[in-house]
Amino acid sequence: MEMKSQSSRKARLKGNKFISGAIIATLIAITPYIFYLHQSVPDVEVWNTFLFTYNSGYYSSAGVAIWVIIGKLVPLYLLFIWFFTCKHWWFHALLVPIAMYTYQTFDVLNKDTEYLDHNQLIYLIPVMAIIIPSIYLIRARIFNRINEANKSLEELEDELKMSPKSFWDKITQYF
Repeated sequence: MEMKSQSSRKARLKGNKFISGAIIATLIAITPYIFYLHQSVPDVEVWNTFLFTYNSGYYSSAGVAIWVIIGKLVPLYLLFIWFFTCKHWWFHALLVPIAMYTYQTFDVLNKDTEYLDHNQLIYLIPVMAIIIPSIYLIRARIFNRINEANKSLEELEDELKMSPKSFWDKITQYF
């Protein structure tokens, strides 16, 4: 009886992994379609739709503005997928490009901006000041354990992996 429940639990877990993997693969596969959405936007300064009216302001063309916005959002979207699905010890390093693209996205959305990607390094310094030493400390911990225990790098990575049970657990782990 207990053997049967273990096998059904393993089958359910395997099915859940397959479904979540298929969803993630689909989210990645649709990125070219998301990127080329800008081609459906007209080349006018004020774009009127039944949902909203968009005034391109700085860019003088709604098509160009949407192209620039999507050019920042698609890499950010892919970085978030990578961050939340990565099981390696170094995945916190992905927070640096995520912070950079987030800043650039807000910069693009600011209609009063004069220069894109201006002074972003100054805003990234606090993020990098936390991430880089943390990654170095994790790396030092791994190499100390390798020298002490004669374990392989894969065994140590498995030991240091954080494995939250759900997507919400993974998000709350950072905040």
